[in-house]
Amino acid sequence: MTTHHGSLSSRLTASPPAPRSSRAAVAVLVAVAALLVPVVPASAAAAGPAVTAACTTDPARPKRQLRAMWISTVANIDWPSAPGLSVATQQAEFRAWLDLAVQKRMNAVVVQVRPTADAFWPSSYEPWSQWLTGTQGKNPGYDPLAFMVAEAHARNLEFHAWFNPYRIANHDDPTKLVSTHPARQNPSWRFAYGGKLYYNPGIPAVRAFIEDAVMDAVTRYDLDGVHLDDYFYPYPVSGQTIPDSATYAQYGGGYAGIADWRRDNVNKLVREMDQRIHAAKSWVTFGISPFGIWRNSSTDPLGSATSGLQAYDSIYADSRQWVKQGWVDYLAPQIYWHIGNSAADYKVLTAWWADVVRGTDVQLVIGQAAYRAGASGQDAAWQDAAELSDHLTYNRTRPEVVGDVYFSAKDVKADRIGSFTKVVSAHYTRPALLTARGTAAAPSAPTISAATRGSGGVALTWQGSGTAYAVYRVDGSPASADPCAFADARNLLTTTRGTTFTDATASATAAYTYYVTALTRTHQESAPSAGKAVAGSGTSFTVTVDNADAGFTAGSSWGTSTYSSQLHGTDYRFADPVSASDPAWFQAAIPSTGSYKVEVWYPSNAGYNSATPYIVAASGGNQTVAVDQRTGGGAWRTLGTYTLNAGTYNVVGVSRWTTTTGYVIADAVRITKV
Repeated sequence: MTTHHGSLSSRLTASPPAPRSSRAAVAVLVAVAALLVPVVPASAAAAGPAVTAACTTDPARPKRQLRAMWISTVANIDWPSAPGLSVATQQAEFRAWLDLAVQKRMNAVVVQVRPTADAFWPSSYEPWSQWLTGTQGKNPGYDPLAFMVAEAHARNLEFHAWFNPYRIANHDDPTKLVSTHPARQNPSWRFAYGGKLYYNPGIPAVRAFIEDAVMDAVTRYDLDGVHLDDYFYPYPVSGQTIPDSATYAQYGGGYAGIADWRRDNVNKLVREMDQRIHAAKSWVTFGISPFGIWRNSSTDPLGSATSGLQAYDSIYADSRQWVKQGWVDYLAPQIYWHIGNSAADYKVLTAWWADVVRGTDVQLVIGQAAYRAGASGQDAAWQDAAELSDHLTYNRTRPEVVGDVYFSAKDVKADRIGSFTKVVSAHYTRPALLTARGTAAAPSAPTISAATRGSGGVALTWQGSGTAYAVYRVDGSPASADPCAFADARNLLTTTRGTTFTDATASATAAYTYYVTALTRTHQESAPSAGKAVAGSGTSFTVTVDNADAGFTAGSSWGTSTYSSQLHGTDYRFADPVSASDPAWFQAAIPSTGSYKVEVWYPSNAGYNSATPYIVAASGGNQTVAVDQRTGGGAWRTLGTYTLNAGTYNVVGVSRWTTTTGYVIADAVRITKV
């Protein structure tokens, strides 16, 4: 039995390629921060937290980057490891693959769910896959696709379902197919070629059937992406001719020749799949992982400076047109050659594909040959543990490249010669968000309700309206959030679809401030929440309480405003002065009795109160300080140093009881042990 990827050297000549099983590429894509680049201005709020100044970012820690691996099911390459395993064993194996993806700081998986005109879900169109039970059409006893999607989402991994469009079987005997197989019931739909069975792409009914089979999964499952691999018309076999002349005679009128007709058959499938997927679910991304060479420049001046098999001419895949017409959301070309390859140089091809997608809405992910790294029989370049890592380093020079997907999972796990360890240590030291897709508005900023230090780390809880959330940690207790703290992934701890997270990496002695952002289904990011400070176990302590935090309370007479740009966090509170106290209170957990500096933050305005009473609940009795809120706003202002008792209580209040006119303002306080 041949492996998924045969020797690609055969594709650098006119000789036929070794048979392979399908592979895919992810559709979630992320902007690799190439070199040191300025961060987008605040107007790009949908893509992330507002940034008001240019920030220097670290190219080794990009904020957005697709990181995925293909999980192959055909011939049990990756999963299940063998046909006929128990449900419990199959599920345990799949969970282990997802855990590996998380361990390697990936954010998506591309899983083969229709390898050979069959299904990894209870499809009314096609039989159960033989790779599950060993018998085509046999029910495995559960719904693998529902299980896989749920498990991936539980880890906040995007799930991209990978479909092979035309391949029916890796043999050419239709009697081996289950009797109910559509290819047996409709013999005119199929042909044999090169020892395999294929659906005939030139028959309109076949195209509609394939689309219906795919759409069954799209409409019934919570997929994040649909992925097609590079198996369109079969790769050429020496001495054989594709047996579709009769089909061409029936449907090929108006075409210059059979090659143009074949390409248009594939184009129709691509265009119609794009339309049908997005009509059903606009957020599902659609992509294809084409063979790495479209055409050579010796054949076509638009082609690449390569000398290998041409997908345009050999398998009738006009991938360049798919990009230019916008029929896909992303492409993930399989650039499975090393840097410096004389016939197909990785750098040459990556640069060519970057040029193709530039100026379009199509995103570019690179299919990486993890299966070649350190494998016996591969070129000497692949015996260098740095080869794969060097590919990603080169990608930084091409900002159109928004991530990578690796073939395949078992090779990521094998980590021969430490090649993938080097990728992780050089490029994946921090998590990464996926690239925002589409034009959805960013969600509202979440609110951190608690940050509690315990024996297992710092436990956070928050409320928000996101599909997922990103958690950031900044050292110390800054007065306000620095926009540059969110410009790359240096402070990014994790992403999650939950509303709780425990930072097990937190030092017990260090002080931190945590922020959470909300993400839409298509990865638009909100502004950060107000920071939530956590003190270390040493003598230093500082805590900031914003009016949006759970520690703030105020009566119904206090309004909420975002009028002033000098606000702290997302908004501030205001009230008219009255001859009654009715204070707004800021509660804090004071770790020990001692001296603390108390500071306040408020926006100032000529119409605000000139003598706003601030109350400090000091040891021995409340202390009141009048603050002129007409000036000095948008910065921390010290009320004084006070002895505070240990405990959690209302430490600072803003009273309405003043004879002067103008709104009294309550926005934020900061308490620091001295």
